[in-house]
Amino acid sequence: MSDKDVSTPRVFLIRHGQTEWSQNGRHTSTTDIPLTDRGEKQVRASAKYMYGSGKLIDPAKLAKVYTDGYEITESLAEWHYGEYEGLKPAEIRAKRKAQGLDKDQEWEIWRDGCEGGESPAQVSSRIDSLIKTIRDLQAPHMQDSEPKDVVLVAHGHLTRAFAKRWLGYELSFPLSLMMEPGGVGVLSYQHHNINEPALLLGLGFPSQE
Repeated sequence: MSDKDVSTPRVFLIRHGQTEWSQNGRHTSTTDIPLTDRGEKQVRASAKYMYGSGKLIDPAKLAKVYTDGYEITESLAEWHYGEYEGLKPAEIRAKRKAQGLDKDQEWEIWRDGCEGGESPAQVSSRIDSLIKTIRDLQAPHMQDSEPKDVVLVAHGHLTRAFAKRWLGYELSFPLSLMMEPGGVGVLSYQHHNINEPALLLGLGFPSQE
């Protein structure tokens, strides 16, 4: 971040490392699938380069770490795929076509949700609850040096859904976002203003000198 924004609170979105299902494009929410060897390496590499004193994610600046398995919050559980658990997008569309659905346009999770699982409105509701908690935490510290950064560890769809809601968009809004397994995304605010949430599109890394 630039010098003028260096004290602005940030939210780091971290996606879980690769699993066999994520590698194959299968929807995974309630099924417990272990990380692949590559997935473990992805997480260790992200930690090595981005976490530590003076690095992008500095533990001295952290106020909270949320996940679906550490400081647990159901707000970060992956989108509940219901009948689509373990299926690839093409398989889901074929299933829905056989059911007589989507005659005018193909299934899109951001608009249509999941049969037997969650709708976009349900996912938005729990994300919005967590966003309120985070902003209540960060609002008093927009320019001071107190720890106020937040780390969120979650799954692929949930990280992208969180970014959309952080920016105030409905999940159906056509904003294409990508998050690689083990990847880190950064959200913050413009002008030290709690009412101007922003996506930090590019950033300079802290000097290691």
